[in-house]
Amino acid sequence: MRRPQCRPMTQTPTAQTPAPGEARAHFTVPAKHPMVTVLGSGDALLRVIEKAFPGADIHVRGNQVSAVGDPGEVALIQRLFDEMMLVLRTGQPMTEDAVERSIAMLRASETGIGDGPETPAEVLTQNILSSRGRTIRPKTLNQKRYVDAIDKHTIVFGIGPAGTGKTYLAMAKAVQALQSKQVTRIILTRPAVEAGERLGFLPGTLYEKIDPYLRPLYDALHDMLDPDSIPKLMASGTIEVAPLAYMRGRSQPVFTNVLTPDGWRPIGDLQVGDLVIGSNGEPTPVLGVYPQGERDIYRVSAQDGSWTLCCGEHLWTVRTRDDARRNKPWRVLETQEMIGNLRAAHARRYELPLLTAPVSLPEREVPMDPYALGLLLGDGCLTGSTTPAFSTEDPELAEALEAALPGVVARAKGGPDYVLNRITEAGDVITLANPVTAMLRQLDLVGTRSHSKFVPDDYLNNSADVRLAVLQGLLDSDGGPVTQTDRTCRIQYTTTSIVLRDDVIALVRSLGGVAYTRRRTAEGRTPGRAGGRPVNHRYDAHTVDIRLPEGVEPFRLARKRDVYRASGGGGRPMRFIDSIEPAGREETVCIQVAAEDSLYVTQDYLLTHNTLNDAFIILDEAQNTNPEQMKMFLTRLGFDSKIVITGDVTQVDLPGGTKSGLRQVRDILDGVPDVHFSLLTSQDVVRHKLVGRIVDAYEQYDSRNGSNGK
Repeated sequence: MRRPQCRPMTQTPTAQTPAPGEARAHFTVPAKHPMVTVLGSGDALLRVIEKAFPGADIHVRGNQVSAVGDPGEVALIQRLFDEMMLVLRTGQPMTEDAVERSIAMLRASETGIGDGPETPAEVLTQNILSSRGRTIRPKTLNQKRYVDAIDKHTIVFGIGPAGTGKTYLAMAKAVQALQSKQVTRIILTRPAVEAGERLGFLPGTLYEKIDPYLRPLYDALHDMLDPDSIPKLMASGTIEVAPLAYMRGRSQPVFTNVLTPDGWRPIGDLQVGDLVIGSNGEPTPVLGVYPQGERDIYRVSAQDGSWTLCCGEHLWTVRTRDDARRNKPWRVLETQEMIGNLRAAHARRYELPLLTAPVSLPEREVPMDPYALGLLLGDGCLTGSTTPAFSTEDPELAEALEAALPGVVARAKGGPDYVLNRITEAGDVITLANPVTAMLRQLDLVGTRSHSKFVPDDYLNNSADVRLAVLQGLLDSDGGPVTQTDRTCRIQYTTTSIVLRDDVIALVRSLGGVAYTRRRTAEGRTPGRAGGRPVNHRYDAHTVDIRLPEGVEPFRLARKRDVYRASGGGGRPMRFIDSIEPAGREETVCIQVAAEDSLYVTQDYLLTHNTLNDAFIILDEAQNTNPEQMKMFLTRLGFDSKIVITGDVTQVDLPGGTKSGLRQVRDILDGVPDVHFSLLTSQDVVRHKLVGRIVDAYEQYDSRNGSNGK
């Protein structure tokens, strides 16, 4: 090192005039930058530079820096000082480590190893996150490219030795995405590998046993966020830190029904490629099926009486009244996060989404017009002991019924009663069956009475037009609009058949509506009157209150339709979670579907899902996943989410003979669009310098002995 106070600069060939074959560079430090920021305290930075460029002679006088020597090294020194000044102009200090890394980047660029547009100044001034008086930024070229890849790709693998900042930088990007509202939650996970210790013999609860494996993630969070805010963010589900095994535990009992184009099927019977119904009513394929074993189960019930079973980690799309009022997006919460928090004052807190369109099922051929079937189920006599009949005070319905039943005439019998006779022509055999009776017999409805009527499966599991037509017939005959002062109109339907009540509810829910039911007991009710005499009620009556979405017309009968429309329709159907209660332990399974919002229709037309949307998900220590775990994790990806997977393939702690999922996945996904593999090396180690040397030594040993991990 040559400073003016140590050795005055003279006009010698070494100091000023290049010798033959040498080059000279001259650099002036702007007056606003003290020389100590360029040379370092006690000339520490200058010593690093001189050590790195032994083929050049560097002199400093005042704010002037000159270098004479090997042309290649002199050119690099000139570039180095230019880059240092660019960094200093941002207000960021230069350190010995930063100078060493800048030199390494410049040398790599010269040799073509680091071919690319990035410069040391671009790398060292790329701020990711500022927190608690410190700024997190990449320190090497590979780290910058890793960070850039996270911005550009949906799935990024950061593979490299310990100390290269893989997890730390990913965590910083996750916090940055959360703070900028690019995502609504952060999910941090690690495979809980025993690593020489059997978890079963470790003291404490399961969480206490697992906690040491997750501790590095907690520590990184505390570096990047206000420590006081972390418990609140974790309690609200905004940040989740969990072992990988818990990530796949969003499940339902194997016997839980899921709606498919062929009707309801147990979720445990589904396979990859099967179709289920999504929130838009359309079929969507199953992408993954993952058995979960026996788990604690909860019964989630809505205020309309619908319910289903799921585990505590199962995911629900919900929103609060404040969310709806402020037009905020729906949030995703685990079942266990909502327990004990289901009320806001006296109101139910969490609203559940409903179908955005009627369920789309394949159309089936049916023997009877669906609207006519609805009318007959409402006010028809189907006993089979007499000619089928129909009772109504609205001639419009009798005409509609006659028009819907070919070969049948509705003959007025007196008062509200009509007989459905076969239209006879000259030459007909008198014993020909009544067409209505024949159709009812085909549908197994002959002999049913008011308390035993039902909607045949071929109508329940049919196209939306068929289902709506059946419902319209039922409502035109036995239902009607109920007007409310200063409110929209609701629909009410009454039947004494429990099965028909449930069928009406299913029809309403399949069309995107909600239905509430209540029972009116027969005992103690005021008798009705027929022919001037009292008639006691023999069966309980079931009243169903219905709300259908806009665009679904519940009535064809003009007088009911006009009242309904004049009252503004049925308003917006809503469904809220009413209770969450323990329901024992069951064998469970979880599925992933391809729907854009990841929702599928489960029991009672409830919408739920297992996939993580709007989330930044980090899988750390991924070398300790097996191939099945890696596939499971990757297929958890939801929309508007990002996944970063980090690991070191040279430090696999899996049991002997188990293949690392991180090793295998590159062969499977390399070249897949929007998936990127960032490779870091010992040159990117940002811990103690000795760590990089240790990594290099192990790599050399492994290459000599043919050992590269499992």
